[in-house]
Amino acid sequence: MLNDIFSRRYEKRPLFTTVGQAELKFFVQAYRIINEQVIPYYGYDKKVDEENKATWTWLHDQLTMELGVKELSAKYYSYQREWMGKPHNYSGFYEINKVCESFMTQGYQDEWDQDVFVKIRLSFVELAFRTREAQIATANKNLPIALQAPMWNDLKGKKNSFSLPGVTAKTYVEQAQASNDYMNAKFAADVHELNTRMLQAGMPLNYHNGYVQVAQDALTQAQIEQPFWSLVKDAKWMNVSTDMAEAIDRRDTGGRDPAFYAGKALESTIKIICVDKGWTTGNEKGASNFLDHLESKANGRFIEPWERSVMQAFFTGVRNDFGHGPGPAPMPVLTSEQMNSSIELSMSSIKSLINRL
Repeated sequence: MLNDIFSRRYEKRPLFTTVGQAELKFFVQAYRIINEQVIPYYGYDKKVDEENKATWTWLHDQLTMELGVKELSAKYYSYQREWMGKPHNYSGFYEINKVCESFMTQGYQDEWDQDVFVKIRLSFVELAFRTREAQIATANKNLPIALQAPMWNDLKGKKNSFSLPGVTAKTYVEQAQASNDYMNAKFAADVHELNTRMLQAGMPLNYHNGYVQVAQDALTQAQIEQPFWSLVKDAKWMNVSTDMAEAIDRRDTGGRDPAFYAGKALESTIKIICVDKGWTTGNEKGASNFLDHLESKANGRFIEPWERSVMQAFFTGVRNDFGHGPGPAPMPVLTSEQMNSSIELSMSSIKSLINRL
């Protein structure tokens, strides 16, 4: 299967001109975060977690496919050592996490391309976090159904002696919910640590919702981007998250029409809210009709007229221009400042709309 990886998306945008101690230290830290926290290779009993081993094998195989190599580092070892005065041959296979560790913590050699060296290792980090995030999303989706299974009927009122750190003993159903909450909180903490480690290493990057992307200035990151990505993590906002990630990738790599994808993300948000609220009629022909529903007094005036004017102006003056062929007219082009403004406006509007639900 095809996988979207960091090194391919940013292939044409140079990001790293040196590989120093900061980068090498980060790769050790990133590997440990994944191996010890995100997808622990060994369980509490110090034995290999077979389910997580399968995930590590999948990660290795998927990344090697995308990079066009057979293995990230040597899987097989063979050496000779003297024992009781005679030479003996020893051989076998490394655990797959050890193969990935050797790849991630490999020393840099001067003849290698610095940019590629860093980017392909960041691709492993991105793929590992994305995979764990997808596993958690599936668990979140399946939890309500699982708790209604017949096996829970006799346990609903009974106490469970097992407890997570900071969680008092609860019924089995409450404990299952608490375990799910703990899993989500733990991954959020892992993401925060990863982003902090990248910042400490001087890497202008940020991981969110399955992707490592170039980070903007600290204020924009803290006040707009991070709150935005947190709000669109749920499955219902998947199209919003996907289009906004595409907008940022295109902006960061010089791709065409990032503002168009930012506009798509905003339009999807408006449509989702209207559908959820039961305000649609089936006769809507475009974003303007959905904005009518949000502004309507009958619907409680979800947005004020001035807010509708701002979003309408964006759709009319920016999104529509890039969503249609210009014909004989000049191709529409935005400056870098206008592109950033378009993405930030869309993010802020989406954040504001979702926060009202």
